[in-house]
Amino acid sequence: MAKVQTITEGPIVSTIFRLAWPVVASMFLEFALSITDYFWVGYLGTPEQDAITTSMVVSWTVFATISIVITGLTALVSRAIGAEDTNEAAFISKQGIQLGIGIGIIFTTLGFTLTPSILTFMKAAPNVIAIGVPYLRIYFLAMAFFFVNDALGAIFRATGNTKSPTIAFAAGTVINIILDPILIFGWGVIPPMGVTGAAIATSFSVVACFVIFIILLYKNQLEFSLRDWYRQKTDFTMIRKIIKIGMPISMQNLIFVFIYWFLIQLVHYYGDAAGAAMGVGHRMESLSFLVAVAFSVAASTLVGQNLGANKPERAARCAWWTVRIIVIETFIVSVVFVTIPELIAGIFSSDPATLEIAVDYLIILGLSQIFMGIEIVLEGAFSGAGNTIPPMVVSGTWSIMRLPLAYLFSITLDWGVNGIWWSLTITSFFKAIILLLWFRRGNWKKKKL
Repeated sequence: MAKVQTITEGPIVSTIFRLAWPVVASMFLEFALSITDYFWVGYLGTPEQDAITTSMVVSWTVFATISIVITGLTALVSRAIGAEDTNEAAFISKQGIQLGIGIGIIFTTLGFTLTPSILTFMKAAPNVIAIGVPYLRIYFLAMAFFFVNDALGAIFRATGNTKSPTIAFAAGTVINIILDPILIFGWGVIPPMGVTGAAIATSFSVVACFVIFIILLYKNQLEFSLRDWYRQKTDFTMIRKIIKIGMPISMQNLIFVFIYWFLIQLVHYYGDAAGAAMGVGHRMESLSFLVAVAFSVAASTLVGQNLGANKPERAARCAWWTVRIIVIETFIVSVVFVTIPELIAGIFSSDPATLEIAVDYLIILGLSQIFMGIEIVLEGAFSGAGNTIPPMVVSGTWSIMRLPLAYLFSITLDWGVNGIWWSLTITSFFKAIILLLWFRRGNWKKKKL
């Protein structure tokens, strides 16, 4: 079996990069997938791009819920590894996998049934709804695989093994990128399927990712075995413990997404071009977001294992160094967004109305990238400690503030669609500053799980 990679000794910065770089590589592939989807769909038209953008909010809801499992597993497994208790780590992991599959099945059932109502609620145009319904329904059919893949990824990363899940996720992403143009436009005997083809490509890649995870497990890439997870009797005490730790972060993420369910209604008030432009902006913003998530994973694992080894001061140093690194990365992204927004937006659309809105989006959101990165990394540090209430309170509160601020700026003050973008930038600033001050207090070091 693979040797558990404890990270409670040795140099901090090199350890951060050792943990983060495989995740960064995986996230860059995910970024490539995101822009590939939007790039190819852009050849179909603005309504098709808007359908993908509207469905994106649903995807965020799914991933916000997955964080219940990911956060709880990361905190508990990393603590067990830090304490050198692999039997406990294996037990927790098996319970987490069962929880992930159960939640995934619920999402498949509800999502498939409610898809038309969901798109109608977000005030998508009738032609956008017609395109989005088959896309989302196919997406929901693969939901259980989404959940179990992320649970397995969290388990590997909590042990300090960030390479194995990167292999699985990267392979799935490459498959998706290859299948996208084939299924969207057709090739040989394969008929063109449009946006529906993009959904089929995504679902197929998720199943492929699961198969690769199974292969990695059977090649003993973990110190402990998960082969008999399906025979493990469900321990509802442990399930509740995972949920208790993960729920605050999940609630924070769900609040964030819930606000977007209404923000996108406000965006649609300004037409399909505004919806398409929002999709362009979000996909480019995901460049810094996904890198921040990768370093958040490193921070979470570092804090969790060092607290498990009774080294709270080292845990703090690891967190602060991770913050410093992400500030540098997001500063570079900010400079790019602010200086060449026309060039970036022009890659994804030739529609003048979409381009005009997307350029403003990139400039305004470019000012918030550093603060977004700080928020995400500190969320990971808090989560690694199992102290998930602070990020829920801070991020949840300021995410809620986005809706009234967006209405104030865009409608009341008549800033137009740019008022929505300004509400995102301003709230990101306050989230980051308050979390910095809260983390600095150090109460998370005393959190008992």
